[in-house]
Amino acid sequence: MPYAVPTTTNAPCAPSSLREELQDRLDTLARSHRVPGAQLALDTGTDTLVLHTGTADTATGAPFTAETAVPLGSLTKPYTAALVLLLADDGDLDLDGSAAAHLPELRGTPQVTVRHLLSHTGGLPTGPDSDTAAATSTTRYLAAVCDARDALFTPGTDFSYSNAGYVAAGRLVEEVTGMPWHEAVRALLLEPLGTRPAFIGDQAATRPTAAGHAVNTATGLARPARQNLAPLEAPAGALLASALDLVAFGNALIKRVDVLPPAVAEEMRRVDHAARPAGLADGWGPGLAQYRQDGRVWFGHDGNAQGTSCHLRVDPEHGVVLAFTGNSGGATALWRDLAADLADRTGVRVPAVQQPSGGRPAPAAGCGGVYRNGTTHYRVALGPDGSPSLSIDGDLALPLVCYTDLTCDLVDPVTGRLEPGGRFHRDPATGTIDRIQISGRTARRTADG
Repeated sequence: MPYAVPTTTNAPCAPSSLREELQDRLDTLARSHRVPGAQLALDTGTDTLVLHTGTADTATGAPFTAETAVPLGSLTKPYTAALVLLLADDGDLDLDGSAAAHLPELRGTPQVTVRHLLSHTGGLPTGPDSDTAAATSTTRYLAAVCDARDALFTPGTDFSYSNAGYVAAGRLVEEVTGMPWHEAVRALLLEPLGTRPAFIGDQAATRPTAAGHAVNTATGLARPARQNLAPLEAPAGALLASALDLVAFGNALIKRVDVLPPAVAEEMRRVDHAARPAGLADGWGPGLAQYRQDGRVWFGHDGNAQGTSCHLRVDPEHGVVLAFTGNSGGATALWRDLAADLADRTGVRVPAVQQPSGGRPAPAAGCGGVYRNGTTHYRVALGPDGSPSLSIDGDLALPLVCYTDLTCDLVDPVTGRLEPGGRFHRDPATGTIDRIQISGRTARRTADG
């Protein structure tokens, strides 16, 4: 059955009952989730629905409008991937050639290809935190992270979400075009899409922007949060955009607008068979995640900056594009609830979040130990009754539920609800557990529990 198509537009002179219902739900959900402001844009190919609510910055009281640009966090990565694929389409890059051929700082990982960088299948650690990254150069950063001794797996054989891979992708863009990444994304993508550029750290923004917010759980008050992104990490997370801007990009991904060549849009939607992003999505390609729900196949990406939550979903078969932005951490839960309302009211059943693995619980024997991804350490400890828990860099341990297929879920200690976790990996040669993947990031075992 095709999706039900909204009969409303964003024209203020002709509001519909559907628009009013969804606006009321957005307003209500924003209050209940303590989100100062949010945007929603839905394009069905025949109609466009645009909603917004609340305040862009609680310090200034600036209102959220349809034009307000929000820090996208990792939703920047599909834009960087599109740049690289445009260069490959022009013959300037070989997707399956060694990335080190263009970037000598990657000589420690000569087997990592350009495609591996974009699909998170290069086995690269995620990279250091932004404060550490801000104290070094891009060349030194990449040389330190892209070292075969720290490889998580043989390139092209598994998946591990890596910011470092997109720092390298941004350097490729700069090396090939001769332009800084900011200028390349502006000239090759943002301006052709009709998007007014905005970036974290830009002191001369030409459009209204939103601040991310942290909410004091005791008082319920939201305070602006400082964006903490090292300049060299810009290709992985520096863009600001509105939900309407994201819909414009989504329309290019499904070839509704003539900005990306068809071969580039199709390549971005081609899933890598080695990419198994447990807990994040159902598949992954060069720049986009794949989500499956109710027999439909969607593509997109999620992004979180400091105090923001942004989401893009596109359904190429039915020509539906949906985008959401919110300016506090609670906006992720708002997005989840709003997606359910959209399903009820429009028939657009968008996969907002991954569901827990579920399945038949199994003992966690052999899973205990310490696992490492770069400088990040994961510890799986077994309690007296054999029940496992996970801590990352010594933080509060969260209970784990393990299943017979080696997948696992995290248990929210407050609600007891299962949240998507990831999976363990068994070395086929030895039969021992040698890796864990949590929220898409893989860590290699370094010690037994």
